[in-house]
Amino acid sequence: MPSSTSPDQGDDLEACVLRFSDLDLKDTSLINPSSSIKAELDVSTKKKYSFAKKKAFALFVKTKELPAPPSEYKEKWWKCCQQLFTDQTSIHRHVATQHADEIYHETASVLKQLTVTSSTSKTLKSADKRNPFKDLTHNHEVSAWLPDINCLRPDELLSGQGNGEGEVLLYYCYCDLEDPDWICAWQTALCQHLHLTGKVRIATEGINGTVGGSKLATRLYVEVMLSCPLFKDYLCKDDFKTSKGGACCFPELRVGVFEEIVPMGISPSKISYKKPGIHLSPGEFHKEVEKFLSLANQEESDIILLDCRNFYESKIGRFQGCLAPDIRKFSYFPSYVDENLELFKEKRVLMYCTGGIRCERGSAYLKAKGVCKEVFQLKGGIHKYLEEFPDGFYKGKLFVFDERYALSFNSDIVSECSYCGAPWDQYKLCSTPQCRQLVLTCPACQGQGFTACCVTCQDKGSRQAASPAQSSFKEECECTARRLRAPRELLQQGRLPASLGPRPVSSDAEYSCSCVSRRSRVGLAIPTARSHSWAHLQPQ
Repeated sequence: MPSSTSPDQGDDLEACVLRFSDLDLKDTSLINPSSSIKAELDVSTKKKYSFAKKKAFALFVKTKELPAPPSEYKEKWWKCCQQLFTDQTSIHRHVATQHADEIYHETASVLKQLTVTSSTSKTLKSADKRNPFKDLTHNHEVSAWLPDINCLRPDELLSGQGNGEGEVLLYYCYCDLEDPDWICAWQTALCQHLHLTGKVRIATEGINGTVGGSKLATRLYVEVMLSCPLFKDYLCKDDFKTSKGGACCFPELRVGVFEEIVPMGISPSKISYKKPGIHLSPGEFHKEVEKFLSLANQEESDIILLDCRNFYESKIGRFQGCLAPDIRKFSYFPSYVDENLELFKEKRVLMYCTGGIRCERGSAYLKAKGVCKEVFQLKGGIHKYLEEFPDGFYKGKLFVFDERYALSFNSDIVSECSYCGAPWDQYKLCSTPQCRQLVLTCPACQGQGFTACCVTCQDKGSRQAASPAQSSFKEECECTARRLRAPRELLQQGRLPASLGPRPVSSDAEYSCSCVSRRSRVGLAIPTARSHSWAHLQPQ
């Protein structure tokens, strides 16, 4: 990606290498090596010459690196002109005396790139501040905004991508985007360039992404996003939540343009992200929850601790004393609010979600109703809270929308097996093909063949195992279809519901459904499982 680095910021030359994407070190047509480059430069460019020469030198040396043998205490050696160099001084002396012409060429390349960067920077500064990408997106190729990885070994971006070795990034950024289609093309190219998988949603209101890959790849992705003129005034490093994982956590890369970056089902033109609730840091939110939980009678309090996630998320982890709506997707949240306006009347609402993004629009919607005393939201979501307070007031696992299903920050188990009621919080997909719902079934119950989300699916799966050809049935499970879109909370004499939190597990006769339908998968959603047979999912 073009760099905004100035000559006086060039001490860390190796860090600068990755910021120049179109640098062709072998371009011999730029300038005659025998000519005096410095003499032909204008005054402003002469100031950059010293920096450019140092950078060119560092770039050239970087291409000669190779890993040192494991027995050596050094991390790298260098090989050039069929000679092996084991210390930096000797390789520098060799390059300075034997490769002066190449350094001239590379200096010219760097200067050319700096000139383009300077020109672009001036253009952006003169552009409308509300739309800094306006000229950039229409006049620049996507490839110009990719990090340079030519100096990396082919396997460096791929190494450490395994679960637990690589990394998964979660982030969002609300800002006005004029050309989401261009940004979609750029994000697709960027993720492919870095071998990242995951999901990225782009809209005129901003960007929302969760991507996985090696730690090097995710680091480069963050650097690119932070230096991008469009996002650099809105994003900071702390906005990226990280967890152990990798490219293996997602079956593929999906990047698309949508009306909303989180699907609430209401146009951003009607409910804008620009009017959210008051943001509370994890520390501030922790203190507010502590005050709330210390009250002798929480039911008569003017505070509501509101989980605005889906029921299958709050089922395996939630804040103590929270109200967790029994909804199966976020687009039902507005209906839930409308159905329960009396519940929120004159209340101080403390909202939270996974990473904070759903609270941005959810709090704006709640505020727009004009019934709450105050609306607050947890900045950075549960993810950031657990980084600071792993043993705080959030109990259980944090549900995530990838093939890991959940992250563990503490040892608490707040959910139970849907069949026997034993403590259990590890989701599996319903074993009946085409259902794609989640089920909590402990190893003992799995051993007895209870691997579906309900009796209906269990019967269908058994029939299909006997007659594989008979596979025509609805994708949406009947137990999910019976679930109310927006349940109404029962108030007791104007007070809050007596029991705050997820609804109790359904009776054993129904084998409570614990997931969403495949048909509801929009944006952040349960990933479609790989095709499988009934026999494949039976306990071994």
